[in-house]
Amino acid sequence: MAINEIHNLIIKYLNDELNDSEREFLVDWLNKTENKAVFKKYIALNRSLNYKYQKFNYKDPLKSALEEITKKNAKAPKKMIKLRSLFKYAAIFIVVIGTGFYFFKNNFNKSNTPKIVNEIKIGTDKATLTLENGTNIALEKGKVFNSETVNSDGEKIIYNSNSAVPLEKIVYNYLTIPRGGEFYIELEDNTKVWLNSESQLKYPVAFAKGKTREVELVYGEAYFEVSPSTLHNGDKFKVHTQQQTIEVLGTQFNVKAYKENQEIYTTLAEGKVTVEIDGITKMLKPSEQTTFNKTTKSMNVATVDVSYETAWRTGYFNFTNKPFVEVAEVLARWYNVKFHFENKALEQFKINGVISKDQNVEYFLFTLKNIENINYKIKDNHIYIE
Repeated sequence: MAINEIHNLIIKYLNDELNDSEREFLVDWLNKTENKAVFKKYIALNRSLNYKYQKFNYKDPLKSALEEITKKNAKAPKKMIKLRSLFKYAAIFIVVIGTGFYFFKNNFNKSNTPKIVNEIKIGTDKATLTLENGTNIALEKGKVFNSETVNSDGEKIIYNSNSAVPLEKIVYNYLTIPRGGEFYIELEDNTKVWLNSESQLKYPVAFAKGKTREVELVYGEAYFEVSPSTLHNGDKFKVHTQQQTIEVLGTQFNVKAYKENQEIYTTLAEGKVTVEIDGITKMLKPSEQTTFNKTTKSMNVATVDVSYETAWRTGYFNFTNKPFVEVAEVLARWYNVKFHFENKALEQFKINGVISKDQNVEYFLFTLKNIENINYKIKDNHIYIE
């Protein structure tokens, strides 16, 4: 089992979420010598942050954990273990491993949370809708917009399912998501699209019957849940990005194509897609990802954990062995900030794990400082890593 899966099991154990098979697997894992140090560091961190949690005998936390799990297993072998929650306040959790660290959404002792004094805002639902006549409409929470073809409650935008239009009458709208924003859109054919921060989608107000349904991810990141061709007389669906075209019949996939990045990533969650670049076509199976380098024009295919690649859509950032500089790039878009690495060596510091997007960015920074002694300072919307 991959290391991230093991960490997830430990988190589930601490959050009362283990099922019978997971509990048995964790016992076996804890009994292996090479795993003891990892687990003990996890518990040592718990103690170092002064969490008021009495589950473990800190002199021998491994023995304490094994005894408790075994005891629970004997009493309720067919039920999920109900353990006490570790903390009371939502935040992030880190365990030091090797040259980087693992952090998880968990609970934080209130006495250890930093006092938030910066003005950096957490990202929220917001976008700009550009109509076919060039009019810009600001969409944001609490602001309603309705027209003949579209309705928005400020958190999502939905196009009316109209009868198909003649090809010569197709008109396009743009939905632009700024830094610090995200938005959901449902197209006229019932295709669902989640747009990440700093993204723009071009799409028709209504699709023409008998023609390929086409949209363009001008830049940024989007998760598509495409309405099947079988519901649209076999009409295919294509997504165009900067240098590639994705053809689908009805499926779910993620595309990341930011302007400043050299790579375009296409990740298939369900169904089947083909990715075409300069006449070269790759067909993806679920859990496969293409990486296209815009400079070298090379394209590679690899198997990935889809849940990690698409966590942003469900309210989390999920990083796997990512250099700090790449993590900072993601956080910068969501919090609309700019990171400055005064200590260049920290740019390649490896980070693994999960952060809730509802967290203030200073919780992440505070944890870095508390565990790895990485200092930071915040001035306006600039974060300096020292």
